[in-house]
Formats: sequence, C-alpha cells, structure tokens
Amino acid sequence: MGLKIEHVTKKYGSFSAVDDLTLEIPEKRMFGLLGGNGAGKTTTFRMVLGLLSPTEGKITWNNAAIDYSKSHIVGYLPEERGLYPKLKVRDQLVYLGRLRGMDKKAILVQMEKWLDRFRVPEYANKRVEELSKGNQQKIQFIAAVIHKPELLILDEPFSGLDPVNVELLKEAVIELNQNGTTIVFSSHRMEHVEELCDQLCILHKGKPVVQGGLREVKRSFGKKNVIVKADFPLDDLQSIPGIVKYKQTVEGAEMQVESEEISQKILEHIAGKGFIRKFELEEPSLHDIFIEKVGVSYE
Repeated sequence: MGLKIEHVTKKYGSFSAVDDLTLEIPEKRMFGLLGGNGAGKTTTFRMVLGLLSPTEGKITWNNAAIDYSKSHIVGYLPEERGLYPKLKVRDQLVYLGRLRGMDKKAILVQMEKWLDRFRVPEYANKRVEELSKGNQQKIQFIAAVIHKPELLILDEPFSGLDPVNVELLKEAVIELNQNGTTIVFSSHRMEHVEELCDQLCILHKGKPVVQGGLREVKRSFGKKNVIVKADFPLDDLQSIPGIVKYKQTVEGAEMQVESEEISQKILEHIAGKGFIRKFELEEPSLHDIFIEKVGVSYE
C-alpha cells in the first residue's frame, strides 16, 4: 500500500522528461525527491496528481489510480505558486476547501488553526497581493493541507522562506507526517532532505541514479569526510594516498577519504605535531553523493 510509480516514462516528442522511473513509497513515510533543474521532479509530481498522463507505466495510490474523484485525499503545493492575488485569504481558502469536498464551517475552523500556528491570524481578511512572498507561501501551504490529505506533495516548499519560517513549516510537515500523512517533497536544500526524510531518490535527466533509505545510501557510498582543526599547517596531508578531496579552511582542513582506514592514517600523521582542536570522521553528505552521481553541484 502507499504510492507506487511503476516503470513510468513521460515523453515530449523524442525527449524523455522522465525515463523508466520506478518508486514505491509506503504509507506514512517522508520521501525526498532530489535532482537539478530539468531532472523530472515536477513532471513526476504532475503525473502522480493526474495533471499529466504518463507515456508509459502506471501510478497508483493504495492500488487504485489517482483521478479527480481522489482529489480529497491528495494535497499539492506547486513550485509555481498559484493563489488568486485579488481574493481575501479567507475567501481563497473557503473556495479551495470546498473544491476538496469540505463544508464552510469546517474550513474556517481549520483556517483559524493554521493561521494561528503560522503566527498570522490577522491575515484572514487581507488580499493575497498584500502579503509578502513568504506569507503567501504559508497560505498556499494551508490550502494544500486544510482538507487533511492522506498524500501530500510539496514541490520546493522551503524556497524563498527566511530561517524562522522554514522552521515553522518544517515543524508542520513533521507533525502531519507523525499523524499519518504520506509526504513526498523536493527541495533544493539537501540538509532539509537529510533532516526530514528516511527515504529518497536522486533523479538525473529523468532517470533515478540513487534511491533507497538515507542510511543505506550513505553507507553504500563508501567515502567518508574528515574534519581537522589544528594549530599547525596541514598541507602535507595531501600526500597521503586515499584522500580524494582536500580543502583548506580557516582553522584546518576538510577532506573526503576513500574509507575509514584512511582517517586513521591522517590521525597518525598529525599526532604529536601540535595542538589538535578537533578531529572528526563524518558520514558523507547528500551534497557529496549528489555531486559524485550527477557530476554537478545542486544549484
């Protein structure tokens, strides 16, 4: 049960925006979809929602096709925000909630709850165009969740938000997930995926290049990061075999190493040479893995 994407391809002429994608996202999970611009994330989301039809393959939620009759169980925050600028927030949310099958009274109860939670209760009677982009995004998020969907799709939900509002939105996403909502989201910020998701997929040119549980993905990558802060020069570390990348920092150096064993050689090399403030062996970051698999930085 959950969301199944089975051998899905979406072609525009000879161009494949999504190419033989298979994903299984169990119910109540938090799943991250990563990829550079044009990787196929938004196309995938639109096919899940039934806004686009796959050229090949099929998509199901709990073993049934997703169509308009299922709109009340799905929530969607599009990357291209789509609120009506002249409408008041209250009228906007009532209209969108009614489309999801809610009655007005239930919508207003949920609206007040969410506006209070996002610290903007006074915005109910403001027109959308009067709000900052960050606060418009909060309203768009409320519109996506007001009907308590079983499946919530968030396309770049944190883009354009200041750090305080990122935390507010993250807390809301975590709570929704803990209460049983299955959440699939894309983000340009890999640390958000690392923090929130237990499963992920990295898309590149429409194909999955990495997918699985976050821990397994990191473990299978093999390489590790070593951070050293010391009161003496570390340049000669670059001569140690097994150091894949070396970057000097203000307080020392950051390195990517082929294996944990190389970190011990680094430690042996610097022992006794002076005061070592920090020596840390870390799992690779998703950013490291992305650059290795896709060949470009994720911007």
